[in-house]
Amino acid sequence: MIHIENITKNYRVGTQVVRALRSVSLDIHKGEYVAIMGASGSGKSTLMNILGCLDTPSNGKYVLNGKDVSRLSDDRLAEIRNSEIGFVFQVFNLLPRNSALENVMLPLVYSGIRKHERKNKAEQILTDVGLEDRMEHRPNELSGGQRQRVAIARALVNKPSLLLADEPTGNLDSKISEEIMKLFAEIHRKGNTLVMVTHEEDIARHAHRIVKLKDGEIESDTINKNPVY
Repeated sequence: MIHIENITKNYRVGTQVVRALRSVSLDIHKGEYVAIMGASGSGKSTLMNILGCLDTPSNGKYVLNGKDVSRLSDDRLAEIRNSEIGFVFQVFNLLPRNSALENVMLPLVYSGIRKHERKNKAEQILTDVGLEDRMEHRPNELSGGQRQRVAIARALVNKPSLLLADEPTGNLDSKISEEIMKLFAEIHRKGNTLVMVTHEEDIARHAHRIVKLKDGEIESDTINKNPVY
């Protein structure tokens, strides 16, 4: 599903060039559950942005589902993000004046789906994540865990081929974090490909494969033989 080859990413800061990624190569297959780990400045967020087509590499090749997306225009990348990739962020990124249902329906608007069908799809996915009784609530009327469930429902509503989660439990306490990780395990069991960025060892242990970055390079890539469920 994902093939990246000799990816580099450079940023200019004043007169200096910062090398965020240094010739990173990685393959992720359909149905895998991968955690990407690393300290601050390791390159994990930069790699996530490239995998999510939010940024393009300075050099190297990125193939997503058979398409070389390394050098596509911003418009084409936006199309791929909407059709192929679901995002879950640490800060939820929900529209505060919209209900949970309206937030989840939003990606479907850009897909050209009729309003009645959008509502049906959004209701079904909210029910799947355990929020059937919170659909009309706005974000400020929901707990942190419920808001993250809305964000997960929104990420899944277009049935993306890839789900990317960036520090998905960073704003949650330990009990709610475990509930969210159980939901991710259930999503993975249904056949979804899941890539999660985290700096927390206990969260990474839920994944079946752990890739660690250091100074813009892959330090280790290991199979987790005993994932937490």
